[in-house]
Amino acid sequence: MKRRFLSALLCCVVACGAFAQWAPAGDKIKTTWAETIDPNNVLPEYPRPIMERGEWKNLNGLWQYAVVEKGSAIPTAFEGDILVPFAIESSLSGVGRRINDRQELVYQRTFTVPSTWKNKRVLLHFGAVDWKADVWVNDVKVGSHTGGFTPFTFDITPALESKSNTLTVKVWDPTDRSYQPRGKQVSNPGGIWYTPVSGIWQTVWMEPVNEKHIQDLRIVSDIDRKLLRVNASMTNADDADMLEVKVFDEGKLVATGKSINQQGIEIPMPADCKLWSPDSPFLYTLQVTLKSGGKVVDQVDSYAAMRKFSTRRDANGIVRLELNNKPLFQFGPLDQGWWPDGLYTAPTDEALLYDVQKTKDLGFNMIRKHIKVEPARWYTHCDKLGIIVWQDMPSGDRGPGWQNRNYFDGVEVKRTEKSETNFRKEWKEIIDYLYSYPCVGTWVPFNEAWGQFKTEEIAEWTKQYDPSRLVNPASGGNHYHCGDMLDLHNYPAPEMYLFDGARANVLGEYGGIGLVLKDHLWEPNRNWGYVQFNSSKEATDEYVKYAEILYRMISQGFSAAVYTQTTDVEIEVNGLITYDRKVIKLDEERVSAINRRICESLSK
Repeated sequence: MKRRFLSALLCCVVACGAFAQWAPAGDKIKTTWAETIDPNNVLPEYPRPIMERGEWKNLNGLWQYAVVEKGSAIPTAFEGDILVPFAIESSLSGVGRRINDRQELVYQRTFTVPSTWKNKRVLLHFGAVDWKADVWVNDVKVGSHTGGFTPFTFDITPALESKSNTLTVKVWDPTDRSYQPRGKQVSNPGGIWYTPVSGIWQTVWMEPVNEKHIQDLRIVSDIDRKLLRVNASMTNADDADMLEVKVFDEGKLVATGKSINQQGIEIPMPADCKLWSPDSPFLYTLQVTLKSGGKVVDQVDSYAAMRKFSTRRDANGIVRLELNNKPLFQFGPLDQGWWPDGLYTAPTDEALLYDVQKTKDLGFNMIRKHIKVEPARWYTHCDKLGIIVWQDMPSGDRGPGWQNRNYFDGVEVKRTEKSETNFRKEWKEIIDYLYSYPCVGTWVPFNEAWGQFKTEEIAEWTKQYDPSRLVNPASGGNHYHCGDMLDLHNYPAPEMYLFDGARANVLGEYGGIGLVLKDHLWEPNRNWGYVQFNSSKEATDEYVKYAEILYRMISQGFSAAVYTQTTDVEIEVNGLITYDRKVIKLDEERVSAINRRICESLSK
């Protein structure tokens, strides 16, 4: 009994010590989820639901950090603790500090490899690090990566030691002082521009694999032929090794497929296969197995949906967006994915789910993920709840430079060769990362002419690289006759000032109705919205007025629309929900009713 008491006391002391070392920084507003964070158990959920293995180890938690001059050696002494995976500028990091392009951020922690992983290869995964990351294990450099929005992996097995290991990460992030994709981050936030996000901002984790293992899955459905295609990238596999896929419907095996020679598998699905839609977001579960010499050497769990995104001209000659060969008006909010406490990083998975669930509750069927890419679990939440996603490429290089917002063709930005090469690299990595998530229905390479270059070429490349999805070539930007849709922006009320008879016409942004709620402001003395009102009723009335205008424009040719925006963000107060997620600012019942009417407008 005494031993158990001492053990429990020791655990309490360790836990209290961890809490004593960490507390949110600053005095900005915070979400309720921030109050529940345990630095010993940060974002504990498996980070890659589309390809899940049973064994893994989470490396989130308190690391040491130092800010050094760019190009400096790894320091021998550190400045303090930082809570990973929250960016150094965020409150939840426990630091709340800005860095500049002449500095680098260095992280370090120790870790052990479970004894059960003996004789396995150990993979080290980073969900996302903004922007350039160099990684060492026990002073052995295991790799580098550029790109602030996509996951990357290193096989660290050769660098491991038998007991304790030291992991060091060095990050350089120039924010708005270089050409890289960065979204709304700026060195001097204000208006529609927000606090920088530097360093690790998604989960860091490890998992054991065999020499031969599955590296990646690429899953796509064909509802017309009732086929599910699965391609797998494999490491060290031989031509004689076999890949097997089993498809389950709520635990019942309904389809199987096998292949050798590392070829993709086409799996015939049942004649009455279930289709995925916002009204019925059905997901099949998959078990993908790699066999060598008849023995299982790797197995991952996954999921898939039978669905199709396309366009077609209706009886009135208007090109409409379709889901599963039926017209569907896609309507959703502009979702920037920012948090007052975690910036790019939601404080918990429950918080990450909240925004998606409230979007569904408010009657929308789509989200435009605005110039940011989310952690993998966010897309799984959309898959499960039935939310279509328009995925933006995070903008970078030079800022907005409209030449032809109100007409077709014009002069584009000319990027440097280095900037263009980096754009293509990061855009391909984003598509590769999200390819298998069924909810993603549209790729959006450019927003409001920001860094927009070679539009027709980029749109065509995107369509060829992923023919299963639609391409919105320039949301509210310089318009060219390419891709699947013409996307107009207009604030505050909906307006159709251009029309393209050959493509779907969409309203990619409108609204921006502002409402200030005193105790829920990022900066009490600064706030901004396209139009502002003094009460929830007034703001709701304006929302419904705009929605009625939009509804009438559907028969004139609009096939989708995006309302600005899901939540307030920093000094922007035009969200449906406050930045701290504590108040739904508009009348949820009225908003949901008109939204559902709009979403169902083409489905009758």
